[in-house]
Amino acid sequence: MLKHIFSEFKKFAMRGNVMDMAVGIIIGAAFTKIVDSLVKDIIMPPLGLILGKIDFANLFFVLKDGSTPAPYPSLEAAKTAGAVTLNVGFFLNAVISFVIVAFAVFVLVKAMNTLREKLDGEDQKEKKADDPPTKQCPYCCTDIPAKAVKCPHCTADLNNSLK
Repeated sequence: MLKHIFSEFKKFAMRGNVMDMAVGIIIGAAFTKIVDSLVKDIIMPPLGLILGKIDFANLFFVLKDGSTPAPYPSLEAAKTAGAVTLNVGFFLNAVISFVIVAFAVFVLVKAMNTLREKLDGEDQKEKKADDPPTKQCPYCCTDIPAKAVKCPHCTADLNNSLK
């Protein structure tokens, strides 16, 4: 019984879409780390400087003092004192990271859809090129195969009329 379950799991795990999903998750996790670094190390410092030298990593509100009373010079000092804090800076970093990742995914999906439409258009052209040549019935004006000797629509005899 266990061998059968393992065999089914192996078939499931080796299907192409499961492997594609696994690769996507791994790349997504790496991409998220890059975006987090972009937000924390590249975007937020100049933004904090523009907004009056605010360090977003230390943007917090004390909800309850710890063992030593507020004010705390940094979030780390507040945590060390045991204060309960509302960490607005971390939330803003997460929101900006989400927006960047969502935009990147949007651009990727849009590019993939454009590519798919282009490939589908080429497939349609190939199908049309592979279609047998047609001619027009002189009686009912419908397209019919070029080798037809009788129109399937109006049943006209085409042997004499199209030569």
